[in-house]
Amino acid sequence: MTATPSVSLPVTDTDTDTDTDTDIAAPASDQHRSILTTANGVLEAERAGLRAVQSALNGQFVAAVERILSVRGRVILSGMGKSGHIAAKIAATFASTGTPAQFVHPAEASHGDLGMITGDDLCLLISNSGETRELADLVAYTRRFSIPMIAITKNLRSTLARQADLVLQLPDVPEACTIGMAPTTSTTCTLALGDALAVSVMNERDFDASSFSQFHPGGQLGAELIEVSALMESGPELPRITPDAAMDIVLDEMNAKGLGIALIVDGSDTLMGVITDGDLRRNLNGVMEKTAIEIATQTPQTIAPDALAAKALQIMNARKITVLAVVDAGGHLQGVLHMHACLRAGLV
Repeated sequence: MTATPSVSLPVTDTDTDTDTDTDIAAPASDQHRSILTTANGVLEAERAGLRAVQSALNGQFVAAVERILSVRGRVILSGMGKSGHIAAKIAATFASTGTPAQFVHPAEASHGDLGMITGDDLCLLISNSGETRELADLVAYTRRFSIPMIAITKNLRSTLARQADLVLQLPDVPEACTIGMAPTTSTTCTLALGDALAVSVMNERDFDASSFSQFHPGGQLGAELIEVSALMESGPELPRITPDAAMDIVLDEMNAKGLGIALIVDGSDTLMGVITDGDLRRNLNGVMEKTAIEIATQTPQTIAPDALAAKALQIMNARKITVLAVVDAGGHLQGVLHMHACLRAGLV
């Protein structure tokens, strides 16, 4: 029996790989181990806090969602310090998921910005202790003008909780910082509770991807929400041919339109097949003696005009093609989507 030859790896490569693995997986010093121990402790503490938030969800949360759904105006969020940063983020999440929302700084509210809040609004005020003095004017304003107010706080006996119409209680869990004072677990729990509110309201409103795209036209997220119809070529730019078209006509049309495809349609514009550069290469033998339908792919991959362009790009990458015919539910030609159009729009 022939022995299997051994393979020796270069010593330099082996050393490099070992050093890299050691740096990532096995800290080389006590300091490194201490850092990772601290980080893991923070994450464990915050995970415990989130579990406590989840277990405490009750009828008050349901009532808060229903109250937000009934608001004719906006959800006004406010908080001081770290709670204010969290409130601003929750306001942004509400606004981007179909619920008009605005952050009002409590100090600025006391100097005129209370005028931004109307009787059609709802206030969602955040204070871990429930005794944040900067919120006092906001609380008084909501009570004076009968503006609904929901509090997010840890202390049910606090001034904020006693004044609120509804209270969402934060869990009484330790902060994750080593001195137990810096807002860490409490802000994580508040943010998660705010996300739960926003997503629950979003779900009750049947806010879908199409609705989401209206508020996110920019950046990578906006690109991923573009529909095929916004990027496709249509109208006279399409290389349409009849099934019995001679190949010289097919080639002229493909060259003139420059999309790398010819679209075979009948009298009602129903797509019957496509001819791509690949189809031409596969039929080089006697190709000029054939008609369009004889060399066409008669069951081509297509996509609907209201599909996401990101989905179309996935199909093109998976099938190793650069162009898709766009058809409606009845199979009628609507356009052509080229991979280059997806890339120009920022899809990757």
